[in-house]
Amino acid sequence: MADAKAEKLLVTFSPHDRDPMTTNVVMMLVVAALMPSVIGSIYYYGHYAVKGYLVTIFFCIAFEYLFDKISHRKTQIKDNSALLTGVLLAMNMPAGAPWWLMLIGSFVAIVISKAVYGGLGQNPFNPALVGRVFLLIAWPAEMTAWIVPQTVKNGLVFDAVSTATPLGSMKADLLSQGHVVAGNIAPLTNQLIGNVSGSLGGDSALLVLIGGLVLLQQRIISWHIPVSFIGTVFVLTGIYWGIAPEMTINPLMHVVSGGVMLGAFFMATDYVTSPMSKRAQLIFGFGCGLITVVIRLFGSYPEGVGFAILIMNAFVPLLDNYMRPKSFGEKS
Repeated sequence: MADAKAEKLLVTFSPHDRDPMTTNVVMMLVVAALMPSVIGSIYYYGHYAVKGYLVTIFFCIAFEYLFDKISHRKTQIKDNSALLTGVLLAMNMPAGAPWWLMLIGSFVAIVISKAVYGGLGQNPFNPALVGRVFLLIAWPAEMTAWIVPQTVKNGLVFDAVSTATPLGSMKADLLSQGHVVAGNIAPLTNQLIGNVSGSLGGDSALLVLIGGLVLLQQRIISWHIPVSFIGTVFVLTGIYWGIAPEMTINPLMHVVSGGVMLGAFFMATDYVTSPMSKRAQLIFGFGCGLITVVIRLFGSYPEGVGFAILIMNAFVPLLDNYMRPKSFGEKS
C-alpha cells in the first residue's frame, strides 16, 4: 500500500513527456530513407557497391568504438550515427575506391571531425563531408576515378571501365573546346535514374528524392533547406544558362547532376551542423546553393556541393546567434 502511494506521488525533473523519436531512431530512419539509393547503387555497380558500403560502415563503427575505449568514454555506437556516417561516406566516394582510401576517409570522418570535439552533437562540420573533401584534396586521382555503371543484368561482378561524370565532361569541354559539347553530356533520363558515372549513391536524383520525401513525410527534416538549396541552384544556373547557354548545361541538369539532391536532403539538413530557426535554414540553404553554383561555373572543381555545405556549416553559430527562435513568453 505504501509502495503504491509512493509511486503515484513520484516527482521527476522535466521534460515529463518524452518524445519516442530518440537519436538512434532518427538515425535509423535516415538510413532507411537512403535504402532506395543504396539498392540503386548496388544495381548499377554490383560488388563494388556492396564492398564500399560494408567497408566504410565497418571502419566508421570500429573507429567510433576504439576512440570511446581509448578516451574512457561511454560508447556512442548505439546512437547509430557512425552507421549513418559510413553509409553517407560510401555514397560520396567512387564505386571503385580502394579499401585504404575508405579506411582513411572513415578515420577523418569519425575521429578528426566528430570524436575529438566530444562526439555526436558537438561536431561543427558534417563528418561524412569532411572525410570526402579531405580525400578529394589529398588523393584527387583516386577520388575521381569514376567507373561506368554495368547494371545487374551483366552480373554483380564485372571489371571497372573508367569514364567521366556529366559535370566532369562539362568542365573538360570548357577547358579543351571553350564551350560545352552537348553530345558529351548524358541524357536527363539517365541522370534521373542513375545510369551515369559518378559517386556511388548520389547519381540517381529520383531515388534520392524518394528518400528525401520520406524524411519530409516523417518530419525528420523540414522543407526549408532542401527547397532553398535546390531552388538557388536552379535559378542561378538558369540565369547563367540564359545568358551563355554554350558555357554550361541547363539548370535542370545542374539540379539532378552530382550531389545537389543528396546534399540538399541528407547532408545539409544534419541536425547538428544546420541552423535551428526556419529563417536561418532558408539563408543556410541559399548559401549552399550559391557556393555550389560559383564553384561549378567558375571554379576548378566540376562539383561544389561538399565544399558549399562545409563552408555554410561554419556560419551556423552566427546564424543561430542572430536568428535564434524566441523562447515561450519572450518579447519579440
